[in-house]
Amino acid sequence: MAAQSRSRYHYIDSFLNKPGPTTDPDFVPGAPTISNLEASKVLVIGAGGLGCEILKNLAMSGFRDIHVIDMDTIDVSNLNRQFLFRKDDVGKSKAEVAAASVTSRCKDIKITPFNGKIQDKDEDFYMQFKIIICGLDSIEARRWINATLVSMVDMENPESLKPLVDGGTEGFKGQARVILPTLTSCIECQLDMHAPRAAVPLCTLATIPRQPEHCIEWAKIIAWEEHRKETTLDTDDPEHITWLYNKALNRAKEFNIPGVTYQLTQGVVKNIIPAIASTNAIVAAACCNEAFKIATSCNPYLTNYMMYTGDDSIYTYTFEHEQKPDCPVCGNLAKTITVNPRHTLQEFIESLGERPEVQLKKPTLRTESTSLYFQSPPSLEEQTRPNLSKKLSELVSDGEEIGVSDPAFTIDFKFKLIFRT
Repeated sequence: MAAQSRSRYHYIDSFLNKPGPTTDPDFVPGAPTISNLEASKVLVIGAGGLGCEILKNLAMSGFRDIHVIDMDTIDVSNLNRQFLFRKDDVGKSKAEVAAASVTSRCKDIKITPFNGKIQDKDEDFYMQFKIIICGLDSIEARRWINATLVSMVDMENPESLKPLVDGGTEGFKGQARVILPTLTSCIECQLDMHAPRAAVPLCTLATIPRQPEHCIEWAKIIAWEEHRKETTLDTDDPEHITWLYNKALNRAKEFNIPGVTYQLTQGVVKNIIPAIASTNAIVAAACCNEAFKIATSCNPYLTNYMMYTGDDSIYTYTFEHEQKPDCPVCGNLAKTITVNPRHTLQEFIESLGERPEVQLKKPTLRTESTSLYFQSPPSLEEQTRPNLSKKLSELVSDGEEIGVSDPAFTIDFKFKLIFRT
């Protein structure tokens, strides 16, 4: 790097050119560490509110080979906090515009954008990166990348372990965490800290909606099933979201309920977490700080969870979230679940979507000896459908383990059912 462009990082070099009281024993000050930082290939997942901040911070922290992936396009509602975008960018790829915006200001930085889903990339794609940073607004996407990185780990190949730095925000609250797949607590271990949204009774949706969210849920659960049940709802398809929005809007007008907007429809259907610019900036700074420490060994990285809240004042708290032996992703034991043996299999399946520690929406279930219920293909779904009305006590025994899979995840889950009335 030319001396002129390196001068931009003089404040960074003050950390890297000399050891400090808490630097790693393997830390080598000076040119070798700076070269390692510049050569570190980093993947940023998400180019929205957090992603814009993360990309800017990484570029100003000495990282020179950055990749970013996001499947969304820019909406006018993004412009109030996603500062890399302008009005003329509406409708364009977030990843491509964000990359171009940063590189236009930092011309010595290379940012490679990918417009698409993270699920479309294979393990070889993720294996090329030294660090992966998540700035996602979806719990489901976090669980997917977490499971993928854990499955990639080969104990005989240290390079297969990819540190995951995850940031998340919700209003004035946020968190940053560092995950070393298989070695530390993973996102699945911490899933119960992200409880699913409380379900609204179907009778309320069908007869007496009171909130705009009720109208949107009605469109998603009831109207879609009535009018488009042959088509699988794709929450990332703008045409599907527009259809739901129009149905919800008409429903809201019928009951004189204001507040149904396209943006709210997206948020409810995709379970998008709301964001505030200042919270994004703080959490993104924490994430990039951890990535910098991992890449350079200049200071110990976070062990392993930092919580932030700015509701009444600024407050942070760090703690070590422990790895769970019965974690379905990084553990080796079946997770114990207490169930009522009198409940039907249908009721149990519905509960899997509501339990904070599970959150599976379309589970397929089986025991070691038999298939309990298949979501697909249609022939197997029809064959196992009669089990839905049977009591759990008719299908499994107390303490028996079942295997559960869900199309949203790359792994199978194991649960040990304990009967309790």
